Amino acid sequence: MPRVAILDDYAGLALELTDWASVQSRSDITVFNRHLSEADAVDALHPFEVICTVRERMALPRTLIERLPNLKLITIVGKSLPNLDMAAASEHGVLVAHSDFANPRFSTVRDATPELAWGLMIATVRNLAEEHRRMREGGWQSTVGVTLSGKTLGLLGLGRTGKRMAEYGRVFGMEVIAWSQNLTEETAAAVGARRVEKSALFEQSDVVSIHLVLSERTRGLVGEAELAQMKPDAFLVNTSRGPIVDERALIAVLQARRIAGAGLDVFDIEPLPSDHPLRLLSNVTLSPHLGYVTREMLAAFYADTVDAVLAWLDGTPIRIANPEALR
Repeated sequence: MPRVAILDDYAGLALELTDWASVQSRSDITVFNRHLSEADAVDALHPFEVICTVRERMALPRTLIERLPNLKLITIVGKSLPNLDMAAASEHGVLVAHSDFANPRFSTVRDATPELAWGLMIATVRNLAEEHRRMREGGWQSTVGVTLSGKTLGLLGLGRTGKRMAEYGRVFGMEVIAWSQNLTEETAAAVGARRVEKSALFEQSDVVSIHLVLSERTRGLVGEAELAQMKPDAFLVNTSRGPIVDERALIAVLQARRIAGAGLDVFDIEPLPSDHPLRLLSNVTLSPHLGYVTREMLAAFYADTVDAVLAWLDGTPIRIANPEALR
């Protein structure tokens, strides 16, 4: 039978959250709970015809795809995967099946990321991680946080997630300002935000929260100049994608305490290396890319994955991102 690999199931829930019985009856499924480096993946994934991924947890560059001769299908979350070499997959006849966010099964789980972003914001401005650590060690309070009410929330990006963040900000009594490259005053006003120029957003915000898609024009968008414009008592929150922020520049301003702190859910390299300098900074609250990671969201992801694998097993592949591979 065909062999199917489910990658990066860190919590060990993939087979529990969705009914895989129809796939299990026609294939041999192996679940990988740990992250595989490219070197590990060459040997571990060599026998598999199908690889099921979760977001960007696993990179699939040309150098790996070329060394997986049995690979026929990759399933991905979303319509693209930044660290997947689509051209290489097509050249080697590997189909890439994407998920369908328009499917009603996703309609009730779209708040996963904004909810995490807001929680991370509160944890950051109230020093919850540091106080939690002290409590675990037998200590008591030693830091003083700030209230969000009356402060200015700057949203870098006002798409679906950004709009929800604007709603949360208003409920918390914050003034909401926003900027993105194509944002209009009318669009911002419709969700109770005020459009400002990018420089003004960094200068005026007490909290800057990033909600942009990673692309060539957003990579490194928040660099040394933008961070220098922030107030010394301001915070940066990033639940979007790590490379939108110049990581070296961010570490420098945090180490020098030129801003108050940061809440980070995403990083240039994931999983974050154990010796990474961000792990050592007391003014940073870290979470391991949890934005979309809820039981409900993963259940929807895996249900789409099951649909895609079954369609491929039936010889009628669906939602193919690289139709040229079919030729």
